[in-house]
Amino acid sequence: MGQQTDAPASTLPATTPISPNGQSTSASTAGQETNGLAQSDGSESGVVRGTIVDKTGTLLSGVHIKLTGDGQSTSQEAISGEDGQFEIVNVTPGAFQLAFTAPNFKTQTYSGTLHSGEVLAVPEITLELATEVTTVRVEETQVEIAQEQIHEQEKQRVLGVVPNFYVSYAADAVPLNTKQKYELAWKSTLDPVTFFVAGAIAGAQQATNAFSGYGQGAQGYGKRYGATYADIITGTFIGSAILPSVMKQDPRYFYKGTGTFKSRVWYALYNSVMCKGDNGRWQVCYSSLLGSLVAGGISNAYYPASDRGAALTFENFGIGIGATAGVNLLQEFVLRKLTPHASKNNTPDLSTP
Repeated sequence: MGQQTDAPASTLPATTPISPNGQSTSASTAGQETNGLAQSDGSESGVVRGTIVDKTGTLLSGVHIKLTGDGQSTSQEAISGEDGQFEIVNVTPGAFQLAFTAPNFKTQTYSGTLHSGEVLAVPEITLELATEVTTVRVEETQVEIAQEQIHEQEKQRVLGVVPNFYVSYAADAVPLNTKQKYELAWKSTLDPVTFFVAGAIAGAQQATNAFSGYGQGAQGYGKRYGATYADIITGTFIGSAILPSVMKQDPRYFYKGTGTFKSRVWYALYNSVMCKGDNGRWQVCYSSLLGSLVAGGISNAYYPASDRGAALTFENFGIGIGATAGVNLLQEFVLRKLTPHASKNNTPDLSTP
């Protein structure tokens, strides 16, 4: 923006008049050399000049200088040259103020007093770089918001113990991406309580001799336990992760919480066969329904021969829909009250189509 000199320009006191050749001169001489204009009060106009540098001493060209005299409505302007110097002539004597502005530099001001006919060299003006002000608007992405909501869901446990991850109490719940759907599935199936529940179901089956083909004793219990846990894994991953990712559907139940008792009952039952798509629209829950059928088909590979077959698969499919409806009713009217970490700041009104 300018050139570097070997030595910074010397400065003179604010009241020191100098001649154009740099030598000190009297006010009368200066007035003659600059052809000062006579003022109405008999005084002569003067000259204000100086040098502008940055903090490193580099001479600055192209700096805009504006001179305003006290009590004057008009101002005079100049631009610094390649040598960093400026000069404003025909300046009315009296108090004045200089304002120095340049791109990327802070505005600098200087105040002084010019006497009649004086050539005033102001002290060297040093401009500082302006502090760059960058406004950064931080907005969370949809994935980040969904992740925060998942973390809250993963704290939800009925009575502080039983996982209740697949229900959203957030009024502004956003769709999950594929990774997040699998995260919920892993979190649910690997939870210690899930292993305990599988064990309890296997124990009940053993006690009633359900799936008698497995026999009794430790071996029979182990087979029942393995089959029960396998049902949980296949049902959860196929119906709540794999197919929802492929079909872009949300595997969660969205708590309604408002409206009449009848509307909430209908909403819970409706959600046994319908779900929200990742586009926010309600649609037939193909991922859950097909997931139940596929998981039932897979179970034919490890259940006793007497408990296999397409008929049994479809029977269990119907029972599964009924069970889902029952769980949804519990979610809508009971479980939130028993879930300590359930969000308390939402009152969503999720109307069905």
